[in-house]
Amino acid sequence: MNLTLRIWRQPNADAPGAPVTYEVAGISPDMSFLEMLDTLNEELLLDGEDPVAFDHDCREGICGACSLVINGEAHGPEQTTTCQLHMRSFQDGDTLDIEPWRAAAFPVVKDLVVDRSAFDRIIASGGYITAPTGSAPEAHATAVPKPAADTAFEHAACIGCGACVAACPNGSAMLFTAAKVVHLGALPQGAQERESRVLDMVGQMDAEGFGGCTNTGACATACPKGVPLFSIATMNREFVRAARKGR
Repeated sequence: MNLTLRIWRQPNADAPGAPVTYEVAGISPDMSFLEMLDTLNEELLLDGEDPVAFDHDCREGICGACSLVINGEAHGPEQTTTCQLHMRSFQDGDTLDIEPWRAAAFPVVKDLVVDRSAFDRIIASGGYITAPTGSAPEAHATAVPKPAADTAFEHAACIGCGACVAACPNGSAMLFTAAKVVHLGALPQGAQERESRVLDMVGQMDAEGFGGCTNTGACATACPKGVPLFSIATMNREFVRAARKGR
């Protein structure tokens, strides 16, 4: 496959950025999208040019680091992570626009790399359980009803990639925050901090500058792990209940 790539290049957070056009040839349809970018970077290095900076780590669809907007879609045309997107999803001769996540709370570091530490601060504000557990308990020592376990597992699938924020027209982090709140709130171990957790995490989310949710549903559509949209409504109910009850 021969492709035209229009890639956002920005040397640092303070410098202006602009799309730069590159041509790549001989791309195998079986390559992952990141392997295609590796091929481009190898060519740039041989030509003495600065390679394109992009985030990646596990390349197995687990870590959520591969944050790219491809032709206007977070992670590209398939509901998967960019590292698991293969070039067979495109056609020979295609032109691909490749950009970083676009959100005020995700400032660009360089090229396609953005600072997503806002997510870390949201989790640090309440996305944990502090109840002492001692040594490792026996399996199934704490009985969890099947519906609660299913709900917790469904929301624990969130990998914090930020596709929900990138896809949302408001740059909202509601789906990410809701996934963490619902996951821990569904388990008996998380009941102790149920009220403080949702108040603190939503408060931190707002403090980070994420936009408000208007239920467009774009976040759930873009989520590579299928976190459901109704989790936002669940978190909203938890928030109202906690606010009325107080700490």
